[in-house]
Parts: sequence; C-alpha cells; structure tokens
Amino acid sequence: MDHFTLGASGMRLSRIVLGGHEYLPDGRSRAFNEDLRLAVTPGHLFPGFGGPLRRSVLERAYALGIDSFDVTMDSEKEALGRNLRELPPPGAAVVQTRPEGMVYGYDPGNRRMVAPGQLRDEVLRILALMGRERIDILNLGILKDAIEQDRAFPAKLAQAVRALQQEGLIRCAAADSFSGAATYLALLETGAFASLNLNFNLADDGALERLIPAARAMGVRVVVREVFMKGELFRIAAAAGIDDRAAVARAAIRWTLAQPGGCVPRAAWGRPNVFYFTTVKARKRTHPKLQQARERNRLAFAQPIGAA
Repeated sequence: MDHFTLGASGMRLSRIVLGGHEYLPDGRSRAFNEDLRLAVTPGHLFPGFGGPLRRSVLERAYALGIDSFDVTMDSEKEALGRNLRELPPPGAAVVQTRPEGMVYGYDPGNRRMVAPGQLRDEVLRILALMGRERIDILNLGILKDAIEQDRAFPAKLAQAVRALQQEGLIRCAAADSFSGAATYLALLETGAFASLNLNFNLADDGALERLIPAARAMGVRVVVREVFMKGELFRIAAAAGIDDRAAVARAAIRWTLAQPGGCVPRAAWGRPNVFYFTTVKARKRTHPKLQQARERNRLAFAQPIGAA
C-alpha cells in the first residue's frame, strides 16, 4: 500500500482510507437510515457497531497496509476507538473524524463551529469517547449559507483550527462541503486546512475543472468519497451488462487514482472479501445514466456562493 505525507503535519496516510459505515441487510448505511436525528445526536450510540464483521474488515485492511481511518457519527467513533484497542494496527493509526451535530445542515449556518469554545468542547468530548489523546484530522464540513450569513466565517473557523492545533488537541483539519467549489476555495484560502474531502466519482467529477487544480497548487491533499456512488455505480454497471461487482469496484478505484491532483479514495466497504478486485471494461462510463448524473452534478458543483 502506497503512503503519502499530509502537508507540514508529517503524518503518513495510506493511499486508501477506510470509512466507518456499517450496513443494514438491504445495503443502506446503519444509523443514518435507522433514525437520522439520533444518528447525529452527540452521545447517542446505536447497538452492534464494531462487532465481529467490522473487526474482520479491520484485519483485512491491516493486511493490505491500510492504516488510515475516517469515522462520522458517534457510533462509528466509539466503535473505531474500541476496535483499535482490541486489534491494534501494525503501526500508528491515523484517524479522521468530525464534530457531531455541527457539520453540513445539522446546525443551520454552522454557527456552533465558530461560537467561542464550542468546537474545543466537542473535540474534548470526542477524544474521551474514542479514548485517544488527539484527533489526527478534524473534518469540518460546512454549507455555503455559513459564508453567506457571515463573510468572516472562514477566517473565524481558521482561527479556531489553529487554536486547537496549538493546544495539541488536533494535528490538522480537513475542509468539507456539499455546496460546491466556491465554498471549498473560501476555506482553503485561509491556509488552515491540510486536506479536503469531497464527493468524487465517475458521475461526479466537477472538481477536476477548478477545485482540484487549485488544491494541488496550494499543497492541499484531496481525499475523495462516494467512489461507488452509494451503490448506484453497481446498478448502472449491471444495466450495462457488467455483473462482476468486484470488477466494477476495482475499475472505479483505478479511475479515481488516475485523476490529477493526488486523489485519495475513502472507501466504505462492509465485507472483507470486497477488498479483492479484478478488472472491468470501461463501457460503463458512457452509460446514459452516468452521463446524466455527471451533467447534473457538474452544474451543482459550479454554483457560486450566493446563488440559489
């Protein structure tokens, strides 16, 4: 497994980052699709996370050299902290996570992130939950209304990030958004973010036009998610006559890694055997559903701050 250094932090991340989602029998992610309100409530833990199946996924990840992990809600945070103690990785683990109830649309305008002391208090709560001394990468996801409501928001958030770093509570921060390139760039221009996380796949590649080149010029590492489009990629491939899911997975990851800008895929595999890949024909790229999704996603990604 290839590794890379994350900016001035000196951290070494594996080329593939393992996500923390676990899944219902129908393939939907747990917690979010059980009770969304509780899933993003700080302190609420759903039963069964971090069980035998998840530990087997971790063991497979270790065997492949994956030592970097990303978790979202508290159920995933607690499970990863516990699993890393039960099954210590061969080397040092790098963990990315987010403040609960503060990101995206869960907190209108993302006001709590920049309220005095609130982000620090949340980081301390997360560290206690996970049993860790510091967060390696704090993922801070905002929507564009945070900036529309307060043009000083990026500077305020950057100040909070630097204060957490100076105190030794985090090593670095990642910029995140579902509001397009302009919102990402407003965060990156503060110089406070070592990486960015974004949706990026065969049907959602608008970041190639502006954001990824800009991040590369700034020395910001790009970490991408939704490589499999929440499973939609497999359904499109099947409609195109490609039924080998492992082959489709391998092709999607290879396409992602081949893009300019140093993209690093964040994978959310639910079964250990999905780590085995073969090959696939590229004809799925031209399937009408993929093309329609690409056009729609590119338009949305290009929306400026202040646009409806």
